[in-house]
Amino acid sequence: MLRGKDISFEIGKVEAFVFRAPANPPVRTSFGIMHERPALLLRLTDSDGVAGWGEVWCNFPSVGAEHRARLVTEILKQMLCGRRWPSPRACFDALNAQVHILAIQSGEPGPLAQAIAGIDIAVWDIIGKRSGQALWKLFGGGDTVAVYASGINPDAPLRVMEAKAREGYTAFKLKVGFDDQRDEANVRALRSALGASGTLMIDANQGWNIARASDMAVRLELYDLAWIEEPLPADTPLPLWRTLSGRTSARLAGGENLRGETAFEAAGDEGGLRVIQPDLGKWGGFSGCLPVGRYAQRHGRWFCPHWLGAGIGLMASMHLKAALGGEGYVEVDSNPNPLREMLAEPGFAVADGKVTLSDRPGLGVEPMLDAAARYLVPLCQD
Repeated sequence: MLRGKDISFEIGKVEAFVFRAPANPPVRTSFGIMHERPALLLRLTDSDGVAGWGEVWCNFPSVGAEHRARLVTEILKQMLCGRRWPSPRACFDALNAQVHILAIQSGEPGPLAQAIAGIDIAVWDIIGKRSGQALWKLFGGGDTVAVYASGINPDAPLRVMEAKAREGYTAFKLKVGFDDQRDEANVRALRSALGASGTLMIDANQGWNIARASDMAVRLELYDLAWIEEPLPADTPLPLWRTLSGRTSARLAGGENLRGETAFEAAGDEGGLRVIQPDLGKWGGFSGCLPVGRYAQRHGRWFCPHWLGAGIGLMASMHLKAALGGEGYVEVDSNPNPLREMLAEPGFAVADGKVTLSDRPGLGVEPMLDAAARYLVPLCQD
């Protein structure tokens, strides 16, 4: 637990590493196709020489990885370094306050929030390493998390699901939002293969409007879905989300495109969101997402961290969920991604749908920079 621990720190060095690997096969969503898998890792080193790793969300478009790296090294670095911070949360709040006007002026609240989130993850990795404790333990949680296989494309989904089941997964999420008949046929095939007791979710990636979402929610009621993720655009007025939630017994899920504790609470309280899914590399890091998780627990929602990037962010998501426990899963992308394995070693094993985290300090993993060197994108850094 954090009570009584010294979690002050001073950062002396900030480094950014951009990687880009081909997506084979490409990752399909209702709004576009990923032909590349980018990753932006941050290495922060404190005044005592302890280094921590963080990851910044940069999936779409993949060229945004370099831009976010520049935001870190040319804007946030000078705000972060040269002073002693009393805690990671104090640093997180101060950085957000300092870039508030810049985010408005530049029209880039998202990229700046993502860069700060990656910094926060790295800072907490340092704190864990200094304390000699894994982050799940430092936060007072347990070492086991439930996971699900995500990102199952509409092409040959049954083959992918069966392969992930052989790896130990017991819960699966299908991409929908393409052709309604094909979507339903895929859901039907997966439910038939899983049987009545298997856990199945769908993700529309904001691909429906309220009329289409309502129709699909009714059509898919037969298949006992654990949740319907982002059936509507994230900026849809909350009363419409509430209306949709009343038309299906499936939980509505979302959160990867929300920023700020207030937004998450409004989505739950006013929008009827029953599965809360922050992406800690897109907003919040640990400092922002831990309070969101506690809100979810207090109000009987499932807390299911979102992640579709490389390995550091995935392990951070697992520590986040393990810290809080309770109902819900951590997302693990089912698509091949060499950066997921190379950029977080040692890896993890899935058994009966769960992962048991190690007690190695901090995140408990380190990137294999030499092995991933062929995917490294050169950057100019001081």
